[in-house]
Amino acid sequence: MPRVMICGDLVWAHQECEEIFQGLAEVVRMDSPDRADFLSGLKQGGKYEGVVGVYRHNVSADSIGVFDREIVDALAAAGVKWIAHNGAGYDQIDVLYCKEKGVWVSNTPGAVDDATATTGFYLMISALRCFSRAERTLRSGGWKSTHRPGEAHDLTGRTLAILGLGGIGLRLAELAHAFPMRIVYHNRRPNPNAPAWCEYFGQGRLDEMLAQADVLSVHVPLKDETVGYVGETMIRKLKRGAVLVNTARGKVVDEAAMIRALEDGHLGAVGLDVFPDEPQVNPRLLEFPNATLLPHMGTETCDSQKKMEIRALSNLRDFLTKGKGFDIIPEFK
Repeated sequence: MPRVMICGDLVWAHQECEEIFQGLAEVVRMDSPDRADFLSGLKQGGKYEGVVGVYRHNVSADSIGVFDREIVDALAAAGVKWIAHNGAGYDQIDVLYCKEKGVWVSNTPGAVDDATATTGFYLMISALRCFSRAERTLRSGGWKSTHRPGEAHDLTGRTLAILGLGGIGLRLAELAHAFPMRIVYHNRRPNPNAPAWCEYFGQGRLDEMLAQADVLSVHVPLKDETVGYVGETMIRKLKRGAVLVNTARGKVVDEAAMIRALEDGHLGAVGLDVFPDEPQVNPRLLEFPNATLLPHMGTETCDSQKKMEIRALSNLRDFLTKGKGFDIIPEFK
């Protein structure tokens, strides 16, 4: 019987895991305290010998590090053919090297959409209405002494620009459209699942979209080519007083450029759930009263985390039964 490895947290779907692999594969839990022990376990005669598929959670990086070339080499040499990553983003895996070594990678799109979109929605509302500053003033005993109605805005009739209309961006669009807000978006190509009320702006019209945005919400995956993608030029194309929301990855936004725009008032507010060097947060951001900050809470609900676990486990099962999981990442298509 083949073996599959649980590498990192499995919190909510223990019973489902047993049911999914019963009679199909032996489940082995990665219990290595460090990378050296993990690599040793993958060798012939090691405790992970015979593993052909891996369920991976980012928390595993705390003990064995990210899935870089060294780990991918060891996995491939051990006979691993599939990494079922738990999460929409997979920047902790060298996926191009996985492809080179014949190790397939899947993620969990869809399972994270609602929780991450509602996080972005909260950040947008808080930024526009100055709710974060108001709560901090109340907690310090000042009631609403720091509130300035001239800096607060309703959502109704505002324009939300979505940079990357995938599953999360589309769910955010649905939520915001109910207010109603005007929804515009930019992708490399139009999303065929976008409703008619989502207005598409291609590359040639990106500046036009930015100039109309009251809120820019970032939903761009982190890759080498997207580091600093939302930079000085893009931020300055936004109208003065616009709001920037980021629930994607911290490094997609040029943090220094964003801070400069907050300092000179070009950005009216920001709502951030992600940061370049998590869990460290730039102390300068803590000084802005118009910054709503969350500690990467996007998928931190039991409902979404269970869906993500089951989806990742199901990809691993489909690899064993069908030869291929459903959620293959774009780099492999």
